[in-house]
Amino acid sequence: MAAREFDIIQRYFTQPAQAIDDPSVLCAIGDDCAMVQVPIGEALLVSTDTCVAGTHFLPEAPARWVAHKLLASNISDLCAMGAKPRWISLALTLPEINETWLAEFSQGFFALAAKHQLSLIGGDTTQGPLSATVTIHGSAPADRVLKRSGAIEGDFIYVTGTLGDAAAGLAKILQQRDFGAQNAYFVEQHYLSSPAPDFACAIAPYAHSGVDISDGLYADLGHICQQSQLAAVLQLDLLPLSAPLIDAYGLVQAQQLAINSGEEYELCFTADAAHHETLMQLAQTHGVQLTMVGQMKALAQMEVPGHRSAAQCIQLYQQGQPLLLENQSFEHF
Repeated sequence: MAAREFDIIQRYFTQPAQAIDDPSVLCAIGDDCAMVQVPIGEALLVSTDTCVAGTHFLPEAPARWVAHKLLASNISDLCAMGAKPRWISLALTLPEINETWLAEFSQGFFALAAKHQLSLIGGDTTQGPLSATVTIHGSAPADRVLKRSGAIEGDFIYVTGTLGDAAAGLAKILQQRDFGAQNAYFVEQHYLSSPAPDFACAIAPYAHSGVDISDGLYADLGHICQQSQLAAVLQLDLLPLSAPLIDAYGLVQAQQLAINSGEEYELCFTADAAHHETLMQLAQTHGVQLTMVGQMKALAQMEVPGHRSAAQCIQLYQQGQPLLLENQSFEHF
């Protein structure tokens, strides 16, 4: 490791001592590997996400927002499985040393890490096109991990937060739309999602399956359908939409955005209808907006035209009537 690389790590990515007072970290930055102690009786969960300039963010985007978005996307993956985030490693590829950018990036990164008591335990820096990669580690009781394959016929389908705002934010960022006084709101909704791991861990004993909304509700709920070999009925009238989104697009287009908008980093999960009141109370306790938006059904009960696979069958309803909307969910390739 070059001396300049050590200097960057020491200056910008050494966590304050009070933020890493974590007995589970046995060895962190300073050795060739990190060493951690997974809580007894729990499984280790690992996720990796990359943000690339020009693909996931514009090079001129505020560095602190880029850092927040990168880390939030990783935390969201653990939320989807009902796991507690514990440790993170960070790899940065930089075209050049930009002290201002690094200072802002580390500020945004550690602000979110501190909020969720995450310890930075390692990583790498190298020269090249601007990108950042986080690997996050979490833990959860193995018998309570939420998988996409766990949904059960009759489960209610829930989502957190509001949907569609991130897509509107991207439209503003790419200069495709101007929302006037609401520009700042939508851009911040795109970059500054707020995953809620404490809530995710709290609902894990009651939920059967989970996924985070990173590619759009339609696509991500489709993953649950596929893995669980079930169908889903999604009620468009129940989708949680923000007032600014409806004002900007009108109800119908706002609903379209809500089912297709990626990078929301909200949680979609299924649970037995008998737990509905408990789940709503947990949401209130944790300050999370929670909405029941549909129900899982047996594939045999569904006859939906226009879908490639019965295993990904989602029937959309509007005011009690079935309809089809164009699927514009995000695809990486």
